[in-house]
Amino acid sequence: MKNVKEKQKEIFSELKEKFGYKNMMQSPKLVKVIVSSGVGSTKDKARLEIVSDRLSKISGQKASKKSAKKSIASFKVREGDTSGFQVTLRGDRMYGFLDKLIMVAFPRTKDFRGLPISSIDDMGNCTLGLREHTVFPETTDEELKDVFGLAVTIVTTAKNREEAEAFLRGIGVPFVKEKSN
Repeated sequence: MKNVKEKQKEIFSELKEKFGYKNMMQSPKLVKVIVSSGVGSTKDKARLEIVSDRLSKISGQKASKKSAKKSIASFKVREGDTSGFQVTLRGDRMYGFLDKLIMVAFPRTKDFRGLPISSIDDMGNCTLGLREHTVFPETTDEELKDVFGLAVTIVTTAKNREEAEAFLRGIGVPFVKEKSN
């Protein structure tokens, strides 16, 4: 099977016909992948350590801590409290993570029927949520009581939603099949 990096190079011919590109540099490309997880207003140091450690294992890169920008009394959040963790992947780690996401994590997701087209925004980026981090093979041996969700944002150079959809389908992102009448 071809990986995402190889597919990205090959998809130019398909996109050239559909969108009329004259040069390969006009074709959309992957810029970065952002993997993040929120922890809410928890003060439990052990839980924060678990989320940070597992996010680092999944992505292959150390997770950075994101702090609350404002104090909100009704949520019991103070300015500077840890509200989540984030990893920004570029280059080979990005391609490796996308390969793992498409070929391993999505097939292991319960009742997975494909991603909705609405997960692509107007600027050509795709944001999706995973309810459980346990679909990744690095986390299967841990206890199941500390399960958390992830948000994955795939940033592309596509100019609009239609280009982004064609590009992401071409590299193997499984979107829901369109219903024919």
